[in-house]
Amino acid sequence: MQLIYGLLLAALCWMPCRAIADEIAPREAEAQSAGEVAAFELEIEASDTIRQLLQKHLDLVRFRSLTDLTELELSRLVAEAPKNIRGLLSTMGYFAPAVHVEIHPKTGSARAPTVRIRVESGEPTRVVQVSIALTDASAANPQAVARRQEIEDQWMMGAGTIFTQDLWSNAKQQAMRQLLSSQFPAGRIASSDVAIEPQGAFVKLVLDPGDIFVVGDLVVRGAHRYGIDLVKRLSRLSAGQVYDHDALVQAQQHLLDSGYFDSVQVTLDLNGDARAAPVQVVVTEVPLQKLVLGIGASTDGGARLSATHTHHLVPMIDWHAVTKVALDRNTKSVGSELTSQPDASRWQWAGSFEFQTERLGSFDVESQRFRAGRGQTGSRFDQNYYLQYDRAQAATTQLLETLVVESLSFNSAFTLRRFDSVPFPSSGWGLGLELGGGSTIGSTSEPYGRVMARAQAYVPLGDRSLAATGRARYGRVALRTQLGAVIAREDVSIPSTQLFVTGGDTTVRGFSRGEIGQDLPGTLVTAGRYLAVASAEWQRPIVVDGVPSQWESAVFIDSGAVANTPAELKPRVGVGAGVRWKTPVGPLQLDVAYGMPRGHLHLHMNLGFTF
Repeated sequence: MQLIYGLLLAALCWMPCRAIADEIAPREAEAQSAGEVAAFELEIEASDTIRQLLQKHLDLVRFRSLTDLTELELSRLVAEAPKNIRGLLSTMGYFAPAVHVEIHPKTGSARAPTVRIRVESGEPTRVVQVSIALTDASAANPQAVARRQEIEDQWMMGAGTIFTQDLWSNAKQQAMRQLLSSQFPAGRIASSDVAIEPQGAFVKLVLDPGDIFVVGDLVVRGAHRYGIDLVKRLSRLSAGQVYDHDALVQAQQHLLDSGYFDSVQVTLDLNGDARAAPVQVVVTEVPLQKLVLGIGASTDGGARLSATHTHHLVPMIDWHAVTKVALDRNTKSVGSELTSQPDASRWQWAGSFEFQTERLGSFDVESQRFRAGRGQTGSRFDQNYYLQYDRAQAATTQLLETLVVESLSFNSAFTLRRFDSVPFPSSGWGLGLELGGGSTIGSTSEPYGRVMARAQAYVPLGDRSLAATGRARYGRVALRTQLGAVIAREDVSIPSTQLFVTGGDTTVRGFSRGEIGQDLPGTLVTAGRYLAVASAEWQRPIVVDGVPSQWESAVFIDSGAVANTPAELKPRVGVGAGVRWKTPVGPLQLDVAYGMPRGHLHLHMNLGFTF
C-alpha cells in the first residue's frame, strides 16, 4: 500500500512539473521538432559556472528561435552581446573579463550561422577596503558610535572577500537589521558606494541612526472581553524603556502564547515624540470557549487522538482553564489545569490534576497527580514552586508484586535561556533545574529527594559572525545533556512517575520512548532512580545555488542510561543522520538512528523547539 501511495505521489508531482517544463521550453526546440532551423547556432567557451549563467540569462539566447531573424539584426545583437556578458559577469565578481564574440556565416552543410563566444574571466574582484561611517550629525552620539562598531565587527563582506552583487545586497540588509534592532528604529543608510579599481573593490557605507527612541504609552485596540489591563501585563512593555525590536517581538509572542488572542500586532509609532513614542497594540480576541479535536501521529506513540476544551474566563474566578483528553499507543490521559491571570509582576497561581495510564519501560502504569503552586514566566527565565501529590505503581524488581505508593512533595523548577533566536537557535545555551523533596504517605512515611538538571548549547562552526544570519555554511554543533537522581533509602518504594526512563525522539534516538530503564530479568525494563543522557549533533545548512536553504542535514550520537545506583549505569548508544526543515511553526526533525548494542533501526520525527 505504501508503494502505491508513493507512486501516486510521484505521478502527481511529475504532471505539473512536466506541464511547466513544456510551457517554458525554448522555442527553438519546437521549431526543430517541426523540421525548422534555429536562427543561429551558439557556442560558448567558458568555465562551467559562467557558461551556465550565460545560457540562462544572456539576451542573445532568447532570439535563437526567431527563424526570420535577418543578418543585420543578428549583427546588432552580436555587437551588444559583450556589454550584456560583462554585466552578467559583474554580478559574480568579474569586472575585467576578456570577451570575444564572433559570427561565422553558414558554409557547406551548415544550416545556420554560428555565434561563438569566448570568455576569459580572469581573477574575481576582491574587497580591498571597507569603510563604515556615521553622518556628521550622529558622529558625536556614543550609542551610535557603539552601534557602528558592532556593525563593522560583524560585516559579512570583509577585506579579501569576492565582491558580488548578492553579497553586497545581503551585507547592507544585515547592517540595516543591526541598526534597527534597538534604540534606532528610524535609522537608514544615508549612502552606499562601491568603487571598482584595478586593485579591487573599495566599499563605503554611511549610516544615519537618527534619534534614540524611548517607549511611551501602550495604545490598545480590540481588547473588549479580556480587558486592556491584561494586554499591558502580558506584553511586559513599560513606559520609559529604550526601544528594542526583540522586546516588541517578544511582547507580541507573549500575547499570542497566552491563548487569549487570535492575532496580535505590536508596532512603534515612529511619527510620535522619540522621547515617549507610543506603542500601538492591535489584538483580535479568541472566543470565550473553544473545543479542539486533534488527530496526529508520532514515531514514539503511533496514532494520536485528542480533545481539548479551553475556557478563558471561568465563572466567579475569571481564571483560564484547559481540559484535555489524549490517547495514543502508549499513553491515555485526562487532565485539567486552572491558571490565574498574571499580576503586575507576572506571577500566576495554578492548579492541575491528571489521571494517566502510560508505558514506563515494559509496564503500563496507572497514576494520579494533583498540583498547586505559583509561577513566573519570562523571555529568558522561568521559575515555578508547587506542592504535588502522586499516586502510582512502584517500580519493583519482583515481577509478581504490584505495589501502589503515594507521595507528597514540594518542588521548584528553574529555566534559564540564552539562545540567539527561538525557535531556530544557531548559538547560545539553556539550563534547567528541578529540585524536589517530600515523603511517601499512607501505611509508611519515608523521606526522599529528587533532582534533575538539563542543559542544551549550540556552538557555531566557522565564521561566528554569520551564525545569526543563517549563512554559516559549516553549521553548528548542538550539545545536550540530562542528569537525574532520586535520593532515598534502598528499601523505600517511590511512585514510578517520580523515577526515570529514557529513549525516543528527543532523548536517545535509536530506541523507542521509555525503552531504556532499569533492567529486570529477561528483557523487561522498569523505571530507575538515576538517569544520565548526553548527545552531540552536527547540523549543517543544505546549500542550493550557493545559498543556504531552509533545510539542514544532521549527524548525531546519543547516549543514555538508567539504573538504581550510579555504578550500574550502562550507556546505550544511538547513532544516525537526518534532516531539519524550518517550518512556520518551528523546526521539523526527521531522523534515522541505529541503537546499540541491540541493533535496531528507528525512524524519529519531532516538530518544534522547546526548552
